[in-house]
Amino acid sequence: MSRNQKGNNTLVIVLLTILICILIALTGLVIYLCVDLVNQTPPASTQAAKPVTLPTAAREETTEQPTETQPPETTLPEPEHVVATATIGTMGDLLMHKPVFDTCRQSDGSYDFESIFRYVKEPVSALDYAIANLETTFGGDDYVYQGNPAFNCPDELADSVVDAGFDMLLTANNHAGDTMASGITRTVELVRSKGLTALGSQLNGDEPKYAVVEVGGIKIGMVCYTWAYGSDGTAFSLNGLTPVKDVGQMNYFLNSNPDKLYTESAQIMEQMKADGAEATMMFIHWGVEYNIKENTLQDAMAQKLCDIGFDVIVGGHPHVVQPVDLLTSTVDESHKTVVIYSLGNAVSNQRNGYISAAPPYYTEDGVLFSVTFEKYSDGTVYLQRVGALPTWVNMRTDGSVKQYNILPLDAENQDQWAELFNLNDAMLSSAKKSMERTNSIIGEGMTKCQTYLDQQKADRESYYQDLAANPEKYAAAQTLPEETAATEETAQAA
Repeated sequence: MSRNQKGNNTLVIVLLTILICILIALTGLVIYLCVDLVNQTPPASTQAAKPVTLPTAAREETTEQPTETQPPETTLPEPEHVVATATIGTMGDLLMHKPVFDTCRQSDGSYDFESIFRYVKEPVSALDYAIANLETTFGGDDYVYQGNPAFNCPDELADSVVDAGFDMLLTANNHAGDTMASGITRTVELVRSKGLTALGSQLNGDEPKYAVVEVGGIKIGMVCYTWAYGSDGTAFSLNGLTPVKDVGQMNYFLNSNPDKLYTESAQIMEQMKADGAEATMMFIHWGVEYNIKENTLQDAMAQKLCDIGFDVIVGGHPHVVQPVDLLTSTVDESHKTVVIYSLGNAVSNQRNGYISAAPPYYTEDGVLFSVTFEKYSDGTVYLQRVGALPTWVNMRTDGSVKQYNILPLDAENQDQWAELFNLNDAMLSSAKKSMERTNSIIGEGMTKCQTYLDQQKADRESYYQDLAANPEKYAAAQTLPEETAATEETAQAA
């Protein structure tokens, strides 16, 4: 009996041991599978966590209560404002008498005209666009280098003009044909070859009679005309010399019949506007020499050009300074034109007493006349400012060296003239008298023009401010039926 009991116990122990091993193995397998499952990367489509939707009660507890809706803030538009400016300055006649360019002759036979422009270079270069009247020709060696009666100047003058800061030369005047048709052509070609614009004459009749130049982001239409001594329709003479065949090379008119000027100017105005001109200027050679007041023909012509629509008229030819005025169009009374009837001489040998017909000293005087246009953000362009810097030609002799210097007579630095321009007491006195003469002629007109332009700008700025602050007022005015009369306030603003 005892032996069988021991055998049974042994069997139980073996079975328990086997069972325990199986359980341990199963436990290890389960642990392995769990670890492997954790380490596996889920598919891309299921990698991102899904949003958890809270129970309704939880959502109500965590959602912010809606606040009262506020109306959006209204931002008023910015008032229209100036986005571009263009200042154009014009100097009087470069009347190149032989005594003037002889002082510029070098020992090797070449010419250097730097001394003429030495002191005026700074104010000229400060302009956005600078212009001068070329009262001579570049006829070349085929013609004698001389002054009156048939002007022809060495080519080097053009180099000094460029160096002084000029951008354009007016090539239509009563001496522009002094070296005949070949001189007209050569002058235009030389001026252009130096990077300058020649205005008033062209190579042939197929070229435009005008120029539209972009200055500071504003397009300015410019045209230049001169009176002619005579014309039979097929040929013309500018200075009483041998007539030149009329092939459209020169912009000219006759004092006895200015209709040619008016007809062509009206056509040119349309062409310039079609080419994008936003403002317009007429440069014109007219009047009577040595008269310090314009004549009735100039007045009539200026009024007609104002009626055609020019914004600025700049005159020359009298060799003395003439007045400035503000004209009102008879066609559109809202249109005004600023006119200076003559700029006088920039440089010449017309000294006091040299010409009996000239009033004392006035032929030594000139003006650097400037106008400034402004463009607003709505695209409109206005004339905003006029300026006039008197100039005086100082003829000086230092030992054997003679020079003609154009002096800019800026009143603000008058106490420095002697030092700036190397003037003795007599020269300084002459410079002051020159400024006084010029201001006595143009002062009243300059004040008249600038006072008007200042008021126009103030009204314009006020309107733009009001338009930005009260757009609904002007919007309502624009939607009124045609038969509904606008209020006086709206009409004035519009």
